[in-house]
Amino acid sequence: MKFTFKKAAVAAATLASVVLLAACGSKSSSATSGYKSDLINSKQLTIGLEGTYAPYSYRKNGKLVGFEVELGKAIAKKLDVKANFVPTKWDSLIAGLGSGKFDTVLNDITPTPERKKAYLFSTPYIYSRYAIVSKAGSNLTSLAAIKGKKFVEGTGTDNAVVAKKAGAKIIPNGDVATSYQMVKDGRADGAVNATPSWYSYKQNNSTKGLQMTILKDSEQEPAKISALIGKKHTKLQKKINSAIKALKADGTLKKLSKKYFGADITE
Repeated sequence: MKFTFKKAAVAAATLASVVLLAACGSKSSSATSGYKSDLINSKQLTIGLEGTYAPYSYRKNGKLVGFEVELGKAIAKKLDVKANFVPTKWDSLIAGLGSGKFDTVLNDITPTPERKKAYLFSTPYIYSRYAIVSKAGSNLTSLAAIKGKKFVEGTGTDNAVVAKKAGAKIIPNGDVATSYQMVKDGRADGAVNATPSWYSYKQNNSTKGLQMTILKDSEQEPAKISALIGKKHTKLQKKINSAIKALKADGTLKKLSKKYFGADITE
């Protein structure tokens, strides 16, 4: 009898150990089954960006800075991980996300129908409205007014698409400073541009002799700049959405917008 009881005690202890290990395994599995299971490294948010695109992301005294750099750090903090930035050329950014090089891309990206087929997008953090830049005092203050006018635009850009659709004659030139100078000199009647680009230019350059008219949303819907996320990473998408909403609610987004663009373009 004594031997039988001892055997039973050992069996009970073994069973308890198995149950305990199973519970620990379940807890460990549960800890990694959340959004962190979508990350390349569970301790960091790997972010793809250009790093050469001021004021979104660029180098200053050798250090990576910019609106989307600070935004990326703020989002990572909300996710309780560190931000890991991977500067990449534009033509490799979106493909890099698809191949698993990044967890997300922050690079002034809009959710086009084609991109939505292959990727997920976060809630917008910038609303990039379109504007008409023309000579001060001109009557080019709506899309209806630019029909037949000479507008200087970058080839293949959203700005060129908007201007062409409104009936403007396109003069190809993608350099913002050059296009504004052409308007000042009368070599072009105007330019359709994104308000963030205008605000950024205005912070370091004179806009004397020019006027900027923001198009009404009813004329042209603003571009909704969002974080790009892998198609299957729905948990990460929800977590990034929550982070952006929190950063908007506590005023961080507005503060960063004013710092880098000189205006609030987050609404």
